[in-house]
Amino acid sequence: MTALDSSAATAHPRQQPLDTKSPPLGPLSPASDSRPRRAARRARAIAPGFALALAVAAVATVVGEYVPLIGSAVPGAVIGAIIAIAVKPGARLAPGVKWASTFVLQCSVVLLGAQLSIAEAARVGVSSLPVMLGTLAVCLGAAWLYGRLLGVPGDLRTLIGVGTGICGGSAIAAVSPVIEAASTDVAYAISTIFLFNIAAVLAFPLLGHALGMSQQSFGLFAGTAVNDTSSVVATATTYGTAATSHAVVVKLVRTLMIIPICLGLAALTARKQRPAASRTPGQVGAPADAAPGQARLSPRRVLKLVPWFLIGFVLVAAVNSAGVIPAGAHAPLEHASVFLVSVALSAIGLSTNVAALRKAGHRPLLLGALLWITVAATSLGLQALTGTL
Repeated sequence: MTALDSSAATAHPRQQPLDTKSPPLGPLSPASDSRPRRAARRARAIAPGFALALAVAAVATVVGEYVPLIGSAVPGAVIGAIIAIAVKPGARLAPGVKWASTFVLQCSVVLLGAQLSIAEAARVGVSSLPVMLGTLAVCLGAAWLYGRLLGVPGDLRTLIGVGTGICGGSAIAAVSPVIEAASTDVAYAISTIFLFNIAAVLAFPLLGHALGMSQQSFGLFAGTAVNDTSSVVATATTYGTAATSHAVVVKLVRTLMIIPICLGLAALTARKQRPAASRTPGQVGAPADAAPGQARLSPRRVLKLVPWFLIGFVLVAAVNSAGVIPAGAHAPLEHASVFLVSVALSAIGLSTNVAALRKAGHRPLLLGALLWITVAATSLGLQALTGTL
């Protein structure tokens, strides 16, 4: 069952991917129309679906206020999916829903930079870096291995892998448009990450006390082994104030890993999409590997691989590190970022293909469980090896 366009879903089992390489919504008027007229038409086309996503996100935000543990993003996706099942929003809502699930999603990633201070991240210490980088490397490698063994599709295992290894929903939000993931895969990955966030909040403090971990050691554990920022805070808060402060800094440093991961995935995606002819050398007088190598090393090509919202993320982080953003603005910007994520995930919920979710089965959930256990064990093991446990 397809929420927004059943005819398109019948023709292709995947829903339309989240696309960052084209404008959020194409021109809806002839080229001869004036720019203000085109903008007005575009706004009218976007308004109905976007308004619905906003309404769902508002309800989800209220739910998150009463149940802080679950936040507002997951309820937004769930409520949106329920609406998609019960009401089946039609083609009139599709442009606004697509815009909310792409452009709004990307804006939320940009605002994440306002929470990161480069100087503060540097003070985390050299002792934390081996645990953070080692945990991330093991998680991504395990996601590839476990995913292949379980038969989980490539995009879905990538989303679950980066969500587990970097920063939960924020990483999924950043990566999904880069790899042009189907909204169904995004919804499934978000749900999987959320489930194991809840498990971490309940189990990790008990494990920390059983192991006799210090405040700093548990902060490093929570910051590297728990996925979503809100869940990191919830997990560390039950252990102590010092653990919470350290966990938040570690978590923000992990957020920086979005940049190299997205760049690498963008390069891989571009390579897959390159026509076969451009990958097969055959020009007379040209070396067998010259053309592909030159294409990969071209500065212009490299710039095209960088999503605009990652550039925005770095710029906002730099501005925040320079002290331009006042301290009083941090909380409002954080709330704005969280709300934008809720709007985007509400839109993704509204476009959920329930039939595809059923077809995916239990294997992605099993992948999430295996990665959760692997990351937790790796974090503790690396701390033991580096003497920080």
